[in-house]
Amino acid sequence: MAEAEETQDPAVPARRSGKALLIGLGLALMLGGGGFYAAYSGLLPLGGGQGHDAAHPAALGDVSFVALAPLLINLGPSGSNRHLRFTAQLEVAPGAARDVETLAPRILDVLNGYLRAVDQAELQEPAALIRLRAQMLRRVQIVVGEGRVRDLLVTEFVLN
Repeated sequence: MAEAEETQDPAVPARRSGKALLIGLGLALMLGGGGFYAAYSGLLPLGGGQGHDAAHPAALGDVSFVALAPLLINLGPSGSNRHLRFTAQLEVAPGAARDVETLAPRILDVLNGYLRAVDQAELQEPAALIRLRAQMLRRVQIVVGEGRVRDLLVTEFVLN
């Protein structure tokens, strides 16, 4: 019997069973499908998590807005635009709405003074509103105190 094994050609490999390959392929498919389901359903912090999140969005939390009175600012005789009409709302922290409403005249004074000082050519630039909004928000936060105003939302910005 030992002689029969020695008579086989060593260059020809022994034939392997296809069972191991099929089992490995089946396990890979099952693990891949399970991983996809876990990511898709939101069980893992990967992927879009669109399974449950799209049907049930997260709660907004406490959101309050304080409307500011419209401002009409005279830009002077130097340019073609003579007036700026500006309206905004402030997103405030929970419980801070009354404090911000109390300080509304001071907020309007700061915004009016700042917008009057801005060069008219800068007001006409396409990206100016982003810079102006950031500057105005910082000034409002200084007036009302840190932590009360979260954001300034410009609802009207018209040059005429």
